[in-house]
Amino acid sequence: MTTYLIPVYIIGGFLLLFGILILLGRWRQGRYLKPLLMVLQKVPFMERWLQRASRAALEKQNPDLANAIRKLERAGSLNDPLAAQRAMSKLTAGERRAYIEAAGEQGPGPSNRAERRR
Repeated sequence: MTTYLIPVYIIGGFLLLFGILILLGRWRQGRYLKPLLMVLQKVPFMERWLQRASRAALEKQNPDLANAIRKLERAGSLNDPLAAQRAMSKLTAGERRAYIEAAGEQGPGPSNRAERRR
């Protein structure tokens, strides 16, 4: 009799896990979900899955930025500034604008405690 309930327990466990993830994502703007996702990224298949989900969300929100990032990654310009400059010259005007706006938003953060409080 209990062997028939094993699939129900497995499905219930997955539903509970996803419910907790959704709750953590919504509560306090995902403050407690971010460290959990950083740990999950260390698992190889989870890292690929999370990257794919992130790219899909970015393509829906800002397709120009997604294309720009894809082109820059393909050019291997993450570590080489000269390659980055060459890759930036191959971007369209809209892609370049979207990338510069995104890079400006992620600029240097506050340097001291007083600036962080502001």
